[in-house]
Amino acid sequence: MENMSLNEKINDLVVKMAKEPNVIENYHALSELYLQQQDYDKVMNVLDSLLAIKPDDVQALVGMGTMWFYERDFRKSLQYYNRALEVNPKNFLIYYNIGNVFAEWKNFSKALFYYNRAIDLNSSNPAIYNAIALLYQDIEDYVEAKAYYEKALSLDPENVDALIDMGNVCFKLFDYETALKLFKKVFVLNPDNELIAVCIANALTLMKDEKQAYMYYDKALSMTEDKYKIFICYAISLTEFKKFAEAEAMFKKAIEFDANSPNAYVLLANLYTSLDRIPEAIDLYKKSLQVAPNDAETYMLLGNAHYLDSDIEQAISSYKSSINLAPENDEYRLIYSQVMDDYVRSVRGEA
Repeated sequence: MENMSLNEKINDLVVKMAKEPNVIENYHALSELYLQQQDYDKVMNVLDSLLAIKPDDVQALVGMGTMWFYERDFRKSLQYYNRALEVNPKNFLIYYNIGNVFAEWKNFSKALFYYNRAIDLNSSNPAIYNAIALLYQDIEDYVEAKAYYEKALSLDPENVDALIDMGNVCFKLFDYETALKLFKKVFVLNPDNELIAVCIANALTLMKDEKQAYMYYDKALSMTEDKYKIFICYAISLTEFKKFAEAEAMFKKAIEFDANSPNAYVLLANLYTSLDRIPEAIDLYKKSLQVAPNDAETYMLLGNAHYLDSDIEQAISSYKSSINLAPENDEYRLIYSQVMDDYVRSVRGEA
């Protein structure tokens, strides 16, 4: 059977199951084959059929829970995991999966409870520590997150997910040197990963290693056709090194590459604002709003640019649009109120 194609293996198993419908192992094998095909509907159909003849099959229950998790129906996912837990309360993987459900629901305490229960049953699995680290990262407790990533890496020094995530945490902690070491380790393991090349370049930028940073951005650009985000990161790096003309050209490359994404318009407009090229900045903010018309922050930036251009009425109009889109933002309201008060006083001749 080893030399058979995937479809041949599936057909062979289907025939076997027709002859022997109560052989549980065949259901598990067939669901695994469909999983390899990424035909998740058929995976669920097979597991459903298995549970019809063996309702307490833990592997099938966990499999169904996982399928619904992938479908992002977390309530159904949890129902199957809880059924599996009733059958086998000593299975660490079930607790881990339930922890994942509560993590998706942003329920920190319950997710942590189930992850810790999984650790009680299997303390040597790095994925659990990595999941706990992500929990702490989500609530911006980067010190605690780093400790759990370190534990995951002590168990699996080449765990790519933990290496990348810990590198990102080190970024948040301004430990760029450690982040760089971690990203370079990942790059050795995945030398064709352009995103890691960009992470290395970003770290080198913040460490003020201009030449090396550019080298890794160039490497990243050579690895993929999807260059938009790399152009933007490269442009930001050039800005950090005061290479404003080169940064402008790089932002323009990003805009040319994808004229329907707003980021490059806004970032180039911000650069123009900092260089006191206000009319050009205003033009780009407006172009960004043509692409993403419901972005409150861009309206606020446009209002600031109009204010710097001494066009107070247009500034107020932009600020109003920003508040209409984000009425809960107190900072936007405060800026609008201050500018409006100044404008009213000036109209009355009070200032």
